Amino acid sequence: MSDPTERVREAARERGLSVDLRERPEAGSLREAAELLGIGPDALVKTLVVKRSDDTFLFALVPGDRAISWPKLRAIVGVNKLRLPEPEVALAATGYERGTIVPIGSSTAWPVYADERIVGRRIAMGAGAHGYSLFVEADDLIAAYDATVADITTELTLR
Repeated sequence: MSDPTERVREAARERGLSVDLRERPEAGSLREAAELLGIGPDALVKTLVVKRSDDTFLFALVPGDRAISWPKLRAIVGVNKLRLPEPEVALAATGYERGTIVPIGSSTAWPVYADERIVGRRIAMGAGAHGYSLFVEADDLIAAYDATVADITTELTLR
């Protein structure tokens, strides 16, 4: 299956997730992407691939108006070192290019850590391909991936 959006749809079906994929114009910023989708930046969730020192990965789900708090995430994961990998490493780890990454349909089902601020909300996130966004109930996504929910972020000043 070469179409990444179809891979996302199939993986969502397999996990019993209801997702709504929407085509959208290219955006120059997270704020612009949120405006194009008719939502606030806090409802546009970034899926970040995080590399552990043992060359395994995890997904961090971060509201668009926040940033990862490395000390908080390291404490929750129980490790001393985490980092964002190079784009080609993230692609190899997930099958998705940076800017399109989503846990749904990832080539490897890495553990998911979700910031507590997305609980109880309908969120938008990457959909596996540029020019698309995915809407999903955060609680359903958290349950489908047995995600760890915690305070893993810090405030971010959007430009």
